[in-house]
Amino acid sequence: MDVLGVIKKRRSVRKFKKHNISSKTMLKILEAGRWAPSGLNNQPWRFKVLEKQNKDSLATYTHYAHIIKSADKAILVFLDKSASYNKEKDLMAIGASIQNMLICIHALGLGACWLGEILNKREELCRDLKIPKNLELEAVIALGKPISYPKKASRKSLDSLILK
Repeated sequence: MDVLGVIKKRRSVRKFKKHNISSKTMLKILEAGRWAPSGLNNQPWRFKVLEKQNKDSLATYTHYAHIIKSADKAILVFLDKSASYNKEKDLMAIGASIQNMLICIHALGLGACWLGEILNKREELCRDLKIPKNLELEAVIALGKPISYPKKASRKSLDSLILK
């Protein structure tokens, strides 16, 4: 499948089958995230993969607990403030890193959901997980083998998005 085809078919998946994602597959996904562009090539992202019990305790920090509990794994994506030179630019780079991982996850026949609401409790979550102070949680990606892929997606027309 061509890249644009993968991008167009990727959807947020919120229900997963029981399935164990291998360490080898997880490394491919993280590798995709690692290759995102960043200003000055500072690569300000850091990743933490949670499985089983740790993943389920993560669910207590969000209204979307069912998504995390259903997923096989969760990737926590952090901004490393000690590697940051411009927070706004670094957050855009982290978004690119996340998108790379989402596209890779879909291309591997898996599904994922990018969770942001959990950031409302980022300080408490990081304290409880003993995350170093220089790391700021920016997103959680829940991933696993989808029960099904959501089929429908709509987008505004390209013409309505292009400024004239």
